[in-house]
Amino acid sequence: MNTPEERPSEAFRGPVVLRREQKAGPGSTTDQRLLDSRGPTDWVHTDPWRVLRIQAEFVEGFGALAEVPRAVTVFGSARTPRESAEYAAGLEIGAKLAQSGFAAITGGGPGAMEAVNRGASEAGGLSIGLGIELPFEQGLNPWVDLGVNFRYFFARKTMFIKYSQAFICLPGGFGTLDELFEALTLVQTKKVTKFPVVLFGSDYWGGLYSWIRDTVLGGGKVGEADVDLLYLTDDVDDAVKVVLEAYKAWEDTH
Repeated sequence: MNTPEERPSEAFRGPVVLRREQKAGPGSTTDQRLLDSRGPTDWVHTDPWRVLRIQAEFVEGFGALAEVPRAVTVFGSARTPRESAEYAAGLEIGAKLAQSGFAAITGGGPGAMEAVNRGASEAGGLSIGLGIELPFEQGLNPWVDLGVNFRYFFARKTMFIKYSQAFICLPGGFGTLDELFEALTLVQTKKVTKFPVVLFGSDYWGGLYSWIRDTVLGGGKVGEADVDLLYLTDDVDDAVKVVLEAYKAWEDTH
């Protein structure tokens, strides 16, 4: 056994130092393995390589969206039928946002997302879709003007947050709920500048809103100000008005 004064034998893997049992491994150098075209390709699926893919996703996202004007992210279900009232509401929301000078950002999929992208595009606005790689391939809907596909949810979520001045949530499933509560958490903890989170559709969201107000607030798990982060409405003009007022307030302080 080595004493503290003795230097154990070492091997290096770039900046990583390997000693004792950790030293076992390939006898070749990193350069040699890079330049050798033979052998297994498992290395492209290792965690260090994934870091580069993650970095690339952020670089691509920031590069594609850096020049986007003021924008609003609209969440909603991919399962929303085209003949439904929710789809019609998405069309109107996308159009009204475009007419008010906002780009419309969605997850780029079908259903409610397609409705918002279509409404914005047909109204002459900028329609943005941030897609995600899923086991059941969806692809970006045809109404997306500027699209970016992501492998990683957390990289995609960063783009939703970074380039939006508000969130509007149409009825949706687990994905919409995930995005809703992540946005609320970031606003509540002041990780992002405060901006409105609008729940569109009282029949759908009313039960959740009441539970937050009566049970979560009632149990002392959030404060009054936290509940006020949510705005519930059934009116498209009202939803867009909330966005406009919040953006004007932000402009006045900047």
